[in-house]
Amino acid sequence: MQARVVATSRGARWLAEGWQLFRAAPLGWLAAVFGYWLLMTVVSLVPFVGVAAAAVLVPAFSVGFMTLARAASRRAPLEIGLLFDGFRHELRTQLVLGAIYLACLALLLAASALADEGALANWILTGAQPEDEVLQSPDFLAALATAAALYLPVMLAFWFAPPLAAWHALGAAKALFFSLAASLMNWRAFLIYGAVIAATMLVVRFALAQAALAGAARIAPVIVLPLAIALLPILFASFYASYRDVFGYAAAP
Repeated sequence: MQARVVATSRGARWLAEGWQLFRAAPLGWLAAVFGYWLLMTVVSLVPFVGVAAAAVLVPAFSVGFMTLARAASRRAPLEIGLLFDGFRHELRTQLVLGAIYLACLALLLAASALADEGALANWILTGAQPEDEVLQSPDFLAALATAAALYLPVMLAFWFAPPLAAWHALGAAKALFFSLAASLMNWRAFLIYGAVIAATMLVVRFALAQAALAGAARIAPVIVLPLAIALLPILFASFYASYRDVFGYAAAP
């Protein structure tokens, strides 16, 4: 197993390949995403431990989506059981990764709370959106910038870690190290990848704003949910495209 440096333009190709993988079995993808969303929502509703448990399960489900994408690349049927593939391979390591991920999120939110007295953390944990004056305050913007800056290395460390643990039997520490190293080696491709996603989000937001100005604000929620359900599987599939690109086609058994 050896990571390679890919061309900068490959960052945009990851999303294009994600679309191709989604198009290979759209109904299977949509069923998996809806099932994942429903299951994580139910887990999050468990009193006291729900949100933490959902965070711990993220790496294992990441492997599941990687497995779905691998099946789509081979034109194999996308069975809902593939979503739980991460629970069948190196489960202990996946749970350790989940616990580390939870700890990172806790430290990140604690650091952001120092800037805005917990407004951002409360929004993320409870879903209660702060008032507009809080959202526009310098303290909240500072907390948002702090959280984003701290989450970037966490995201890169966990980008490849779950499949590296599941498919290559790496321990949690090694999987996180190799994921971070491979991501930093390909920072240019990741920069393009993030720029394309940001541009897409801006276009969608602009379109919704125009719809609101045209008097169609009531139908905006009707548009957003199906759009999110359609975009999420493309995003999940692009994770596999990046893994396959950086670690090679033969790396996924």
